Amino acid sequence: MSLVLIAPPAFDIELDIAYATSANFTGKPIYRRAAAYLHETAVEHLRRAIALAAPLGLRFKIFDAFRPGEAQWVMWNHTPDPEFLADPRRGSAHSRGAAVDLTLIDRDGRELEMGTGFDAFTPLSHHASVAVPEAAQRNRFLLLGLMSAAGWDFYKNEWWHYQLFEPKRFPLLSDAALSPGLM
Repeated sequence: MSLVLIAPPAFDIELDIAYATSANFTGKPIYRRAAAYLHETAVEHLRRAIALAAPLGLRFKIFDAFRPGEAQWVMWNHTPDPEFLADPRRGSAHSRGAAVDLTLIDRDGRELEMGTGFDAFTPLSHHASVAVPEAAQRNRFLLLGLMSAAGWDFYKNEWWHYQLFEPKRFPLLSDAALSPGLM
């Protein structure tokens, strides 16, 4: 199985890999380098989503994609919250190259209002939260519509998380799946 690098210019997206910086819920970098990879099956769906967003003057900003199993353990050991993190013993869709965390940006690269930031571990992050401003609710549903139309499934607790249907059909991968690795 091959992981595909997701980066401009091959993909009309912006990258802001949160776990390569201290701007994430752990407060420390988890990855040594900022890069996004997806399973080749997920790449097809991402390309469809990009094509659907473009006529609306929208693009995607990616916060995370493939997440090595070792990184999942770092996150779990910091915050073992099954509402927002997959238990690494079960495995994460991210650790299969079958999930992406993202948001919508406009032509000028500004993020659309989503009501919370990425990785906000709060009920306000749930897709269906009506406690966020109306504009954020609309933007979440726009993101949901684009991603769903492109063949992605969503996780109800995180407006930013999308994954392939039946992600367990893909094997769990460690950092050794990449050369050089992310960790």
